[in-house]
Amino acid sequence: MKMLGITALVPPEIVFACGFKPFDLNNIVPTSTTRPKNKLCAWTAIWREQIMSGELDLDSLVVVAGGDCHNALVDGQRAAEKIPAFYLFYPFDGNKEYLKSQFERLSLFLGGIIDPGIMKTVKSVKENLMKLDQLRSQGVISSELGFQYLISGCDLQGDPTAFKEELSRIPRERGGDLASMHRVALIGVPPIHHDFHREAERLGLHIVFDEMPFEFIRHTGKNINELAESYADYTFARDLKYRFDFLKEELGKRRIDAIIHCTQFACHHVLEDGMLREHLQYPTLTVHSDLPGPVPEQLKLRIEAFSELLWRK
Repeated sequence: MKMLGITALVPPEIVFACGFKPFDLNNIVPTSTTRPKNKLCAWTAIWREQIMSGELDLDSLVVVAGGDCHNALVDGQRAAEKIPAFYLFYPFDGNKEYLKSQFERLSLFLGGIIDPGIMKTVKSVKENLMKLDQLRSQGVISSELGFQYLISGCDLQGDPTAFKEELSRIPRERGGDLASMHRVALIGVPPIHHDFHREAERLGLHIVFDEMPFEFIRHTGKNINELAESYADYTFARDLKYRFDFLKEELGKRRIDAIIHCTQFACHHVLEDGMLREHLQYPTLTVHSDLPGPVPEQLKLRIEAFSELLWRK
């Protein structure tokens, strides 16, 4: 199976149906020892350098050049050098017909759909991930274990059938005493620190909602029309009011106590922080990270102080 590198939300339904194996380049970053030579956001800079050096063996690349931070990195094809690249643009206004045309162009770039039935398999896997998301919210599994699988909703670890089987074997373990923990939503980019969820839970914060992984698992469909209908609501591609209104509804369902807003050095999401606080009106801790690795001691102290502050409210 040919390997397709993806840089953000690219429908795995289409990728698998065209005979490719999707590989989300961002998932290598939190455990990477690569230190970028330039000061782009490390999420982008690390996989970009690994592509340019030949460290990543890809057959093709899809750069989401409309609908996320890679709007400013449309040189992805040049970075990939000889790797064929496709630019996927999400419509800012949620136009379903436009997005359908984008998905049709994507399938042509990948050589056309050869296994339409696999879309149903991917849909089924995502339905199971939605159930897993609920189990984590209920405290049946830890926030760390849930996150490890939810973040894989972008590419299903390259094999939807094997991934579905793995999901069925996840132990139902109590993720701590929720009565003594605060229910927290993690908004913005996923944390670049690989042990973030574990440390947050150790310090009394049970993360019951991860914004980006939730976008990965809630969009699906059995054909191009259904996919366009669903993915047109991808909130990161829409205006901030649309996204914040969606978040307000989801956070209400999950009885959130507070928000952790994750941003990165050189990240445009930093500009959203004030608007997010004003619109959602929850106690909010803003985390401004740079390079991958374990949670720094200074950040642990900030998380602990935030947890203690919530108990005083």
